[in-house]
Amino acid sequence: MEQPQSYPVIAVDGGGSHCRLALCDKDAKWQVEVGATNVSSNFDTAIAELTTGLNKLSKAAGWDNDTLNNVPTYMGLAGVTGAAMAERVSAALPLTSLKIEEDRAAALTGALGANDGYLIHCGTGSFLGCQIDANIGFAGGWGPVLGDPGSAHWIGKQLLVRSLEANDGLRQATTLSDETLQRMEGAAGLIAWGATAGQKEIAALAPLVTQAADRDALAKELLQDAASKLAEMLTAFGWTDASPLCLTGGIGATYARYLPPEMQTALIKPLGSPLDGAIALAQTFAQGLRHAGKG
Repeated sequence: MEQPQSYPVIAVDGGGSHCRLALCDKDAKWQVEVGATNVSSNFDTAIAELTTGLNKLSKAAGWDNDTLNNVPTYMGLAGVTGAAMAERVSAALPLTSLKIEEDRAAALTGALGANDGYLIHCGTGSFLGCQIDANIGFAGGWGPVLGDPGSAHWIGKQLLVRSLEANDGLRQATTLSDETLQRMEGAAGLIAWGATAGQKEIAALAPLVTQAADRDALAKELLQDAASKLAEMLTAFGWTDASPLCLTGGIGATYARYLPPEMQTALIKPLGSPLDGAIALAQTFAQGLRHAGKG
């Protein structure tokens, strides 16, 4: 995804597992990564990580903090539930020209650019997006308690649930369920661990499933169930087989072979990453400031 770098900008793609920040100035680009920045799950930790990231950018570019703080900045952050949360984040940071939105817009822009299409994004969380005739819409993304089917967290949680079911004789045990119980030192250990594990820790179990998909019935079942739910949601969201479809996020591409044939046929490669989308939105924000005489 090509990025016009006519204005110096800072762009942030902040997710539930990690956060990427970029400082772009003409043809130069500095990029750093820090930890989770879900501002609803843990506001103080998110602000600390964002502050660390900004300091890392300052050092990488050789810019002093005052200069950096005056650069137009766009942040797409997990957990931004509305204007009140965006204002709270803005008040906690030293940046003078800052636009904050939820993280879904950056992912959609990164994947599709200005083109029409649909998006299934599955990272630590999950959501659907669409862009038709410049009209943008989203569905899902309501977090690990109330939503996020097909996310890495959902896969990790279902692995634990179904391993316990196998332990109780409610389903056929597999190598993966046995290994999961062994890893957790049995059902009691699994319950104890799950009682305190956060979204990121549970999501980190997802690779155990994706890596076992070709050899384990439980792993294949989990991925097929997730893909079927996502396909059902996408159809309800308005997708038709005439619309291009992107899969993004850390676990998103895994579902390509489990989707219905008509969705597999519609798949296209994303133009860029959520950070690329955040950079494009940062440029639009900076351009607006210039036109308004504020930049």
